[in-house]
Order: sequence, then structure tokens, then C-alpha cells
Amino acid sequence: MKIGIFNEREGMERRVALTPEGVKRLISQGFAVYVEKGSGEGAFFSDASYREAGAEVVPTPQAVVSSVDVLLRLRMPTLDEVNAWPEGKVLVGLLQVWRYPDILQALERKKWAVFALERLPRITRAQSMDVLSSMAALAGYKAVILAADHFGRVFPMLTTAAGTLAPARVLVIGAGVAGLQAIATARRLGAQVEGYDIRPAAKEQVESLGAKFLPLTLDGSGEGQGGYARELTPEEQAKQREALMAYVARADILITTAAVPGKPAPKLITQEMRRKMKAGSVIIDLAAETGGNCEESRPGEVQEIEGVTLIAPLNLPAQLPIHASQMLSRNFLEFLLLFRRKEGSLTLHVEDEILRATCVLWQGEPTPQSA
Repeated sequence: MKIGIFNEREGMERRVALTPEGVKRLISQGFAVYVEKGSGEGAFFSDASYREAGAEVVPTPQAVVSSVDVLLRLRMPTLDEVNAWPEGKVLVGLLQVWRYPDILQALERKKWAVFALERLPRITRAQSMDVLSSMAALAGYKAVILAADHFGRVFPMLTTAAGTLAPARVLVIGAGVAGLQAIATARRLGAQVEGYDIRPAAKEQVESLGAKFLPLTLDGSGEGQGGYARELTPEEQAKQREALMAYVARADILITTAAVPGKPAPKLITQEMRRKMKAGSVIIDLAAETGGNCEESRPGEVQEIEGVTLIAPLNLPAQLPIHASQMLSRNFLEFLLLFRRKEGSLTLHVEDEILRATCVLWQGEPTPQSA
């Protein structure tokens, strides 16, 4: 089975789906790997290192697609790319297919099989393939570093000859992987940290990192399928914003990470709430990729609004391309190893629970997961 990767540079992308080490391991398992020239440069992996690992380095994206059975991508391809591709291949990646129905239809017409890794089930066996968790951990870390860079004060309490400096107060909304990593990083920098999540199970996780969990509750559980947060009703969202108002107002740094799988990000922070924050405060909206948790966020932009810095970063893990690529490569490798051997060759199949959950197109036909 032949695997291929592109040079992906959309949206300041610097990550690569396979590192040379990942290539070496795939080849040892019976795969062949094709790499477009320059694919690893953003993460400081040279073409020579891919050749040394055993990959075939080819000059163009089209040369990759025409040579391989399976194409790995970090984001959904464009409509123009799909229209230029041959029929009957396999696409595996971080695709957010719910955002691109027209491209999915084009892949359907081309009779491709499509596996969206953001749909991996939350089971023990899938943890080593969990690209969302890998990238969320890096995003949570980088969000705190970004906040510190824009904040006009230090994070820890410092006792100096000029007196004692009070620690920064950090509030993290959403205690998934990104939120928990943000909490841990802010704590390591010496801030006073509070965390909040609508899922009751998050309380123990937040407190285990030394942060205070906000004493806010919903009528009923906020937990949805697979342990993720569920989508709140408009009435529940209004009550949530009202309950959060005072905590947001006193925060120096606000980091929002709330997301609902397959849906636009919930709007948690209104203009009114932002106006109650002190001048010099910083908001990092980590949900910007899917519209943002702050109603004033502009994805990809840094805004100074009435003394508050509002940052809505896109693709933060790409700012840590070496470690991000290493993690992605391991995730993709573990997923590809689900393609089992049959009569001495590697064969794609969908009987496996993980493959069934992630498959949205099979030989051009929509699966139940694509609904």
C-alpha cells in the first residue's frame, strides 16, 4: 500500500503529516511512502532526510496523488484539487467534513474513500491515534504563552525591592485537553487559575491541576455523546453567560476553548461581558477555527477593543511545527496500522470499530457517519 503526503502551506501551515522517523516505521511495516518535495521544510525536515528514511521524493502534488493509494492531509483539500485528482483513492486527515459539503460531494463523485480523524471514538484503543487531543494539548500550551506575550504584567507573584507584585488571575473556560493544558501551563507560570466546564466530570480534573473549579451548575448534565460537551439550548446559554459574568469581569487573562463536535463554537462571551473586564486584560479565543466563543472575535486577528486585547488565533499548533509534526506522524502511523495484511499485502477494510467511526465515504458512497 502506497502512502503520500503534500507540501501543505495554507493558513501559515508548517506541520507535516509524516516525519522521516514515521516514514521509516511505515516502510518497516510494508508500506511505501511518497513525499512531495519540500513537504517537511516548515518543520525543519529536509528532503534528504525523507530519502534516507526510504521515501520517494517527487516534484509535485499531482505526482504524489497519481502514485499512491492513500493520501494524508492536515486539512480538507480544495475543490480545485479534488477536481484535478484521479478516481478511486483514499483520503485520511483532519478534515472537518461538516464544514465542506461541496468538497465532500466532489470526493463522492470521484469515488474516493474518506476517513475524518476528528471522528475517532473516545475509546482506549484509539488514544494513540487521537489527533485532536495531540493538537489541542499544544494549542492550550501556546495559548498561555501568547497571552503572556500580550499581557502588560507578569504571571507569578514576585517580591521585589519595589514591593510585591500580585499574581495574574487566569480563567479557562472549557476543560477538555486544550483547557487542561492551558490550566497546567498558567499554573506553572505562577498565575492564580480558575477553570470551568459544563461537564461535571471536569471538576476533578481541573482541581487535580491546582486550579479552582467555578461553582456553576446547569439543570441536568452538560455532557453529550462520547464524553464531549453537548450543545446547550438558547435558554441554557443565556443562564450560563449570566453566571459567568462576574468571573469574567475579574479575570486578567481569559482563555476560551469550548467546542461541540461537528458544530460551530458556542458563543459564551458577549460584548457586555468583555466590557466589564479591566483595561489591560487579554482574551485568547481558541475556538476561532469554528467561529469563536467570543461574539466579537475575528478569526485570525488580534484586536484592541476598549483596552482589552482579543486574540482569535488560527492553527496555533503550526507555531510549534517540530513537536506538532512528531505527534501527528505517530497518530497517522497508528491509524494506518489498522489496515491489515491479506495474503501478504496490505488491504483497506472497514470492519474495525475505529475505521467504521471515521469513514464518511466508502468507495464514493456516503456512510452513516457522513450524516
